[in-house]
Amino acid sequence: MNTAMSAIIRKDFRGVSANRRLFSSLLILPLLLVVVMPSIFIVMIHLMPDDPDTAKLLAIMPASARLSSMELTLSGMVVNYVLPAFFLMIPISTASIMAASAFVGEKERHTLETLLYCPLTLAQIFRAKVMASFLLSMLVSLISLAAMFAVVETEAVFLMGTLLVPSISWAVVILLVSPAISLIAITLIVRGSAKAQSVEESQQSAVFLIVPLILLIVGQFSGILLLNVWLLLGLGLACAAVAALLLKTAMGKFSYERLLQ
Repeated sequence: MNTAMSAIIRKDFRGVSANRRLFSSLLILPLLLVVVMPSIFIVMIHLMPDDPDTAKLLAIMPASARLSSMELTLSGMVVNYVLPAFFLMIPISTASIMAASAFVGEKERHTLETLLYCPLTLAQIFRAKVMASFLLSMLVSLISLAAMFAVVETEAVFLMGTLLVPSISWAVVILLVSPAISLIAITLIVRGSAKAQSVEESQQSAVFLIVPLILLIVGQFSGILLLNVWLLLGLGLACAAVAALLLKTAMGKFSYERLLQ
């Protein structure tokens, strides 16, 4: 990454941090998903009475997933099967705030012409825009991860007297699946921003990318789809390959004239 690309990334970061409305938008969904929702799950499980039907259901689970009590088993399922899916949504929703305005925001601020005069090719400018959104999404994800485990483990110790041990799936989600899916979404959103006529139009298109992740979370809740570590690893590698291909080819048909339209 050369100096000019780094300058574009720093400029985009300053643009988000200086805009209070955008900066507050970055915090709303992560706060809801990593503090409010996990707290509700843990408290509900703690207050839930012992149910024979639930016990029978948990009895057919693999021995590795069953813990010393129903409360710990259910809490462990939430931590290791439900909450990781949130970390596929957080980076996309976070990055879409910056990525959706990547090019169309420059048009609205009348700074696109100046940007195109920098000593970079159009593909390099595109990659710098993608990288800025990607780094922001990963930063927010890591901060959210630390906040979530601080809250969940504190509540687990207070209510159940023990820590909840995260599974190896968390490492695959945070290090591979989440970055790969985030990069795919950001590349598509930034490309859409280059064609959009307004930031609102670009953001509306970005919303549809979250729909498959919502379905995945519903599947995790209902038990229809429980992703184990091998499925997650395969999904992550496939998404990483798609992300690399998209990043290489996304701006292939764009020209300076088309971008300025």
